[in-house]
Amino acid sequence: MTSREYKKLDGAEKDILDHYLAEYPVKLGQLAKELGVSIKVSSMNTGVSGQIMREGGNYTIRVNRHEARERQRFTIAHELAHYFLHRSVIDSSPDGIRDNVLYRSGEPERIEFEANRLAADIVMPMPLVEKVLQEEFGGVVTEATIESLAARFQVSKAAMEIRLSTFAEA
Repeated sequence: MTSREYKKLDGAEKDILDHYLAEYPVKLGQLAKELGVSIKVSSMNTGVSGQIMREGGNYTIRVNRHEARERQRFTIAHELAHYFLHRSVIDSSPDGIRDNVLYRSGEPERIEFEANRLAADIVMPMPLVEKVLQEEFGGVVTEATIESLAARFQVSKAAMEIRLSTFAEA
C-alpha cells in the first residue's frame, strides 16, 4: 500500500521518481541528481539528521555524516519528500527545513508525518517489498525476513519492521 502523499504526486517529477522505484536499493543519489537536487554529506550539529534548503536557484540536501548509512538513506528520502511536497515551506525560510533525529523540524507535525510516509515509499517501495516478500519468503515475516529485506533495501531493521507492519495491516 502506498501513501496518500505518493498518490497526490503527478507530472514529470513523479515520472522520474517512478523510474527509480522500479528496482532496489533505490538509487537516491541518482534520483536527486535527475531532479536537480544536490546532496552533501556534512558534519552537522548533534541531533540534526538532515536539511533541505534552496541555494540560489537549486535545492541542496545536507545529511549528517556521523549517522549510519541506512539512517542517511532514510534522511535523504525524507528530505526528497519535503522537496516533492513542501517546496513552499522550504522556499519561505532562509534555512529551509532542518530535521532533527526524530524528523522534527519545528514545522507543523503534519508536514513531518507526510514526509515520513513518502520517504518510506521512496526508500522501500511497497510493490518491490511485497514482491520480494512473496517470492522469496512466501509472505512470511520473521526476524530473518526483516533483516534480509532491510539489507537489500539498505534501510535499518527498524524501518523495515515498520514498513512490513504497515503492509500486514493492509
